[in-house]
Amino acid sequence: MLHAVIMAGGSGTRFWPQSRRSLPKQLQPLVGTRTLLQQTADRLEPLVPAERTWVVTNAGLAEETRRQLPAVPATQVFGEPRGRNTAPCIGLAAIRLLAVDPEAVMLVLPADHVITTSEAFRASAETAAELVLANPRRLVLFGISPSHAATGFGYIQQGEPLDDIENGYHVASFREKPDATTASGYVESGDFFWNCGIFAWRADQVLALLEEYEPEMHQQLTLLREQIGQETYEETLATEFPRMTSISIDHAVLERAPDVCVLAAPFEWDDVGRWEALARVIETDEEGNSKLGSVVTLDAGNCIVRSTADHLVAVVGVDELVIVHTPDATLVARADDEEGLRRLVQVIEEQGLDEYL
Repeated sequence: MLHAVIMAGGSGTRFWPQSRRSLPKQLQPLVGTRTLLQQTADRLEPLVPAERTWVVTNAGLAEETRRQLPAVPATQVFGEPRGRNTAPCIGLAAIRLLAVDPEAVMLVLPADHVITTSEAFRASAETAAELVLANPRRLVLFGISPSHAATGFGYIQQGEPLDDIENGYHVASFREKPDATTASGYVESGDFFWNCGIFAWRADQVLALLEEYEPEMHQQLTLLREQIGQETYEETLATEFPRMTSISIDHAVLERAPDVCVLAAPFEWDDVGRWEALARVIETDEEGNSKLGSVVTLDAGNCIVRSTADHLVAVVGVDELVIVHTPDATLVARADDEEGLRRLVQVIEEQGLDEYL
């Protein structure tokens, strides 16, 4: 049976100051009136109902996550004691699924992406599940046809076409986030997809591959699996999970496994990874400004301006800035300076101003 596993443990620091540790971007309505997490759960139905939806978050966000998704059984929202990247997260979800469904197929997806064509997404997810049911060893990825030479995404190189599905391919290689020149070459070749981080596979198969490629992690997961339903489970989780290797599922399994394929995704997708990305997914004015709240602009272009408090933000004569006002912090930065924002958050932490994070 198909289950959905939503990975919702990110800290969302690239959207500071609106996104905070206690309420990161996936728990906020950055695009639309519902939070990104709620939108993720919404687009799953009716293909995957709430009773077969599982959410892995960090322990400190579990209560708010349950509040935002009241239809999802509370026991199926569980927190990691510490973030350890996607391989331990997926392994933890796999052992929990197998405890209730030994034949479980996992549809794994992040909580903080924007997909505006839900019906096409569900159709593609259903196709992926069918591929897995037809070949239990198969690992299915979703690839996005690149619209530009993005340097912030990983890339998947398509290989030979699959025999049993249109627009499906064996994976020839994975490529890390490239520089601009390399990314342009990928796009021009027509052989590459963006890796959007959405996957489908059997839960027992991904555990078997973790046993082969990350045996220590698999031993730790096995110990946890033996404790499910017992009073000692939470204590064992708190001890064992932080000790697991922090590694992505891409490096741990996908780049090593023999039967990995990619579907050309027909849905519109954006990971909305930084402030600048909002202009791609929400309406802008004639000057390219994205505005939310009490905002007035004059002779300003391609700015992202947000006022989340009862406060007017007036912008005059500037271009390509991010200006975000919250009740306790205000950000002004170049829209394209993702690295600068990352360093800014680090400096705030170094200066002991954790209450603003």
